[in-house]
Amino acid sequence: MMRKHVLDSHAHTIASGHAYHTIQEMAQAAADKGLELLALTEHAMAMPGTCHEFYFLNLRVLPRTMCGIEVLFGTEANIMDYDGTLDMSERLLKRMDVVIASMHIPCVRPGTMAENTRAYIKAVENPLVNIIGHPDDGRYPVDYDELAAAAKEHHVLLELNNSSLNPEGSRTDPVPNDIKMLEACRKYGTQIIVNSDSHCAFDVGDHQFADRLIEETGFPEHLIVNRSVEEYKKYINRFTLLK
Repeated sequence: MMRKHVLDSHAHTIASGHAYHTIQEMAQAAADKGLELLALTEHAMAMPGTCHEFYFLNLRVLPRTMCGIEVLFGTEANIMDYDGTLDMSERLLKRMDVVIASMHIPCVRPGTMAENTRAYIKAVENPLVNIIGHPDDGRYPVDYDELAAAAKEHHVLLELNNSSLNPEGSRTDPVPNDIKMLEACRKYGTQIIVNSDSHCAFDVGDHQFADRLIEETGFPEHLIVNRSVEEYKKYINRFTLLK
């Protein structure tokens, strides 16, 4: 059964350098698929080919309603070391509608399980981080019990990433890793967010692989924030561009 998701909070436009559609094209695709909200989260500056910090500084000029839906603008910041350092200044992070923190091969060398877990937990402890992106890549082994417990304590969402679960994706062992993550989230009552991580308009709001895993594991609906924009907003917008 494909569940009804009302939002997608991880997507990239041409500004990220290796994606293929514009802001309006992505917003229109989200509206056409019946979403109520789309967050566009461009890769932060350490990712090769992405936009300059001036791009993020100027997001204030964009409307937050397009094509009849709510559109938020933020970043997928890169975790740069095992202390959870991000590649965006605190001043700039405060201007984002939503902040995802992720580990990417071009930005940080995979470490031991202890090192990777420390990096994620330090990012979770950052009050400007809202979501931990795709913590399911086997190249970065992680202790999911520790991560889920920390995310629960610090009111941060863990992401079930549909792109990771695509059989054509580049991440290692996402299915068994996501099963472990979901088990830990169930154990600690940690909420998750299901995101497309779309890099083109065709994939906006596509959560088919994530939905399948949720069904197979019987993961509880009340721990998935995609069911409600109101529930999602309890985790974001601690600071706002509009202040």
